[in-house]
Amino acid sequence: MMSATALPVYALPNDSIRVGIVGLDTSHSPAFAELFSSGKPGFEGFKVVAACAKGSDDIPSSVNRIPEYTEKVKKFGVEIVPSVADVIRKSDVVLLETNDGRPHLKQASEIIQAGKKLFIDKPVAASLKEVKSIYAEAEKYKVPVFSSSSLRYLPVAQEVRYQNRIGKVLACDAYSPATLEPTHPDLFWYGIHGVEILFTVMGSGCATVQRTTTQDTELVVGKWNDGRIGTFRGMRSGKHDYGGIAFGTDGNLSLGSFEGYEPLAKKIAEFFRSGIPPVQPAETIEIYAFMDAADRSKQAGGSVVSLS
Repeated sequence: MMSATALPVYALPNDSIRVGIVGLDTSHSPAFAELFSSGKPGFEGFKVVAACAKGSDDIPSSVNRIPEYTEKVKKFGVEIVPSVADVIRKSDVVLLETNDGRPHLKQASEIIQAGKKLFIDKPVAASLKEVKSIYAEAEKYKVPVFSSSSLRYLPVAQEVRYQNRIGKVLACDAYSPATLEPTHPDLFWYGIHGVEILFTVMGSGCATVQRTTTQDTELVVGKWNDGRIGTFRGMRSGKHDYGGIAFGTDGNLSLGSFEGYEPLAKKIAEFFRSGIPPVQPAETIEIYAFMDAADRSKQAGGSVVSLS
């Protein structure tokens, strides 16, 4: 996979960075358009200049929102253009925001082959195979790609992972909503948020997964190579909430709650400037392998399965 030492050629100056958006079928698009056009600390020099509205063809919750989000984005002086090619032509870097993961491989390939640094919003794609294909293409063309849920940047989760807040991490229980979308593997659509929290705390190295599912709940238990246990609980009833508990050698800690998109957006801005992804491709791919393994465990009646 891409190494940090291979990427300085992609560094951009801190001024006059033109941002393009592909997909206006998610609330993330106007939120990012506002942040990247704000001039706030961390976003100096960025300007969202072009967006194409094309998102999902057939997911009602996505299709029906395109007119509203298009109008919101236009308020920031963004030009609405007809195609991904037009966004590429007018932009230095691209936010791939299409809410539907199925078009992502085609859209990402076009952007990668044009040599544009790329942030891909969740889900990276609608299958593990296509996730791997996107990262393989990025490797082939030596184009930096970054993807993450905004839930990775819960401040406490970052402190646990990178600042030794509770000593060595022994375990983590993470949770999020787990709304289902029939066109995607179960956890890819919304469970990704809680799974991203889990991997932020635990790091990579999950070996096996076992899933229990009911009408309202998902419970996925992962066993890491070093024997640690991490769990994801996905909820389809009760309060719409995100969080978790991290367990460490020096104590246990609640991970707090969702604080908005700005922490992620700042990481994207840093990535666009430097060309160095803050999350390595291998960890992101493993997150999707975990969710794919959870599907295979469900299909096998809740048996323990190995990650692909």
